Amino acid sequence: MAKVSVLGAGSWGTALATVLEHNGHEVTIWSVMEDEIAMLKEKREHVMKLPGVKLAEDIKLTTNLKEAVEGRDLLVLAVPSVFVRSTAKMMQPFVASQQLIVNVAKGIEEKTLMTLTDIVAEEISQARVAVLSGPSHAEEVGRGLPTTCVAGAGTREAAEFIQNIFMNDVFRVYTSPDMLGIELGGALKNVIALAAGMADGLGYGDNTKAALITRGIAEIGRLALAMGAKYETISGLTGIGDLIVTCASRHSRNRKAGMLIGEGKTMKEATEEVNMVVEGIYSAKAAMGLSEKYQVPMPIIEQVNLVLFYNKPCKEAVQELMLRDKKAEHEKMWE
Repeated sequence: MAKVSVLGAGSWGTALATVLEHNGHEVTIWSVMEDEIAMLKEKREHVMKLPGVKLAEDIKLTTNLKEAVEGRDLLVLAVPSVFVRSTAKMMQPFVASQQLIVNVAKGIEEKTLMTLTDIVAEEISQARVAVLSGPSHAEEVGRGLPTTCVAGAGTREAAEFIQNIFMNDVFRVYTSPDMLGIELGGALKNVIALAAGMADGLGYGDNTKAALITRGIAEIGRLALAMGAKYETISGLTGIGDLIVTCASRHSRNRKAGMLIGEGKTMKEATEEVNMVVEGIYSAKAAMGLSEKYQVPMPIIEQVNLVLFYNKPCKEAVQELMLRDKKAEHEKMWE
């Protein structure tokens, strides 16, 4: 049995807490929001973000960050990507040397273009930092439906420790040393999922969805390889796997937000209706920044940015993608 704290009490944090408790670990959930912890104590479920998933009575709930961090074998950082840096700053005084932190949020910081694990490592230099990611909607994990993820870490030992902590008969965990590839896949697929949702909102069909998924993974792959990630990661669970589920699932908040925008709502109206953090909106500008920095063309992500931030009509964005210059699918195959 390990002592594990989940920092962040949203849908993903509470779903993972149920996995950890099921595995026999001593689990604490922390949130900075007192009303959220009070609600979880009273209801033993997140009635707004993860209704129907009950928290076991032995899962501890607290707003005391020092209590949640000190003496823990593993810290699971499950706050939305936009709060990773601020939460890491708050955690830093309480984190012991070589304490292991696994980030489970997905995103790229807009101003710095840093991955979330790099942010945590910068703010908490004494810690070991890892990532857990994959095609894993909280709604299904909380219900105990079969799910697979990947634990990425700088050492095999750390990755296998996380694998052993989380893995059970319905939550399978693989290991990988390619933390960069895992994080890029997890962050950038949210932007492509916004495009897929927009296509759904416009009333387009399965052909359009298939095109967006396959050309989207091509964009993600080009950038990831240019940055030094591995092809195997992009073609695996945290690349194409996560992209498929986020573009197709009714649980996907990014797809839902995109669909609402495709139906004619503004970005603000769409995010208010989704009523949860839409990570793809925060990652979209960062993705364009990386595209420009590494000189990698990313036409789908470019059009998503134009729709989100420059009021370009979705239908015009699709037409522009369809009417781009003729090209080979894989140019090197002609050589």
